[in-house]
Amino acid sequence: MNYQETVDYLFSQLPMFQRVGGAAYKADLSNTLAICELMGNPQNEFRSIHIAGTNGKGSVSSTLASVFASCGYKTGLFTSPHLKDYRERIRINGAMIPEEFVIRFVEKYRSAAADLKPSFFELTCAMAFAYFAEEQVDIAILEVGMGGRLDSTNVVTPDISVITSIGLDHQQFLGETIEEIAAEKGGIIKPGVPVVVGENPIQVQDVFSQIAEKRNSPIYFSRSSSAGFVTDLQGSYQRENMSTVARVIDIARKLDYKLAPECVEKGALNVKQNTGLRGRWDIIGEKPRVIVDVGHNETGVKMVVDMLRKQSFVRLHIVWGMTSDKDAKNILSLLPTSATYYWCKADVPRGKDARELALEASKYSLEGKEYPSVKAALAAAKQEALLNDLIFVGGSVFVVSEII
Repeated sequence: MNYQETVDYLFSQLPMFQRVGGAAYKADLSNTLAICELMGNPQNEFRSIHIAGTNGKGSVSSTLASVFASCGYKTGLFTSPHLKDYRERIRINGAMIPEEFVIRFVEKYRSAAADLKPSFFELTCAMAFAYFAEEQVDIAILEVGMGGRLDSTNVVTPDISVITSIGLDHQQFLGETIEEIAAEKGGIIKPGVPVVVGENPIQVQDVFSQIAEKRNSPIYFSRSSSAGFVTDLQGSYQRENMSTVARVIDIARKLDYKLAPECVEKGALNVKQNTGLRGRWDIIGEKPRVIVDVGHNETGVKMVVDMLRKQSFVRLHIVWGMTSDKDAKNILSLLPTSATYYWCKADVPRGKDARELALEASKYSLEGKEYPSVKAALAAAKQEALLNDLIFVGGSVFVVSEII
């Protein structure tokens, strides 16, 4: 197989949650453990930091990877989903996994996959472990895909566990209440391993404290008022993420990681360049200004709306699409009624029909037109917008990926 054929196999033959939703979700770790056993358990061959959370885990993961790499460590980074290229998910010091390794890995384990029937994420996670082990990384920053307790990444024993802010998302899998979701995310807390928790409501902190106490794990809470640092990632919500990163760095230093202040500062200021992170209050155009953001759950959308209120513009145009399994009611009710909307459907099976989305939105006095594609919606917004207007694109990772 060549690279394109290999990626086509991964996307088409393996159940992929990002595309098909719940049909790809595996509620246990047996497949991941079986694949890792087949490979000689590469997840045990490198040190790691393991990061869960509803919002902020991508920014925290990428910032930590940038910091460690800037401080001289050969640093692996595993994140999801990707926006454009599958290889974005697996990087070392910012460089994407080579196409040759992807081909070689899939060819080697394709027959085993036929027997085990892993999901897209399970096999991709195993590939990351194999790559990091083969390349002998000093440390790997591993972002949880969904949840924590049953996530494929949860077969590692990290140096530090990290849990960012918790909100309502994926309730059909993780629980209906914020406490139930926290309990699933808290499943990454390992016996005796320190855990850093980002800013969260007191009831969420209590859940993590109880789990940490049972597992004899030192627990450290970040506060928005605690010392963070300057980053190139835009958005006021990054202050909270940087406070979490600062706390993790404090703990890492206690574990004898050499993280000098000057290289930490350099890493935090060059996250995009060092890791390729995109889609976090990402300004992709001017006159009119065009901003994209991947925030797609209730908490994330609240942050986006708060940021929009702080911008200067004459008129606001919002290109918006969602997946069909999101709670559209709670999210649409947060959006500003003063904007002009351009409803669209991302080109994935989970995408919500634009006409259906427009009808639901009208119940909340959100007015606009529907368009056959994300690109058509953005083109219409650009045609309508004046130089001093603002165009925002969001609602789904898939909407943003089609624009970037």
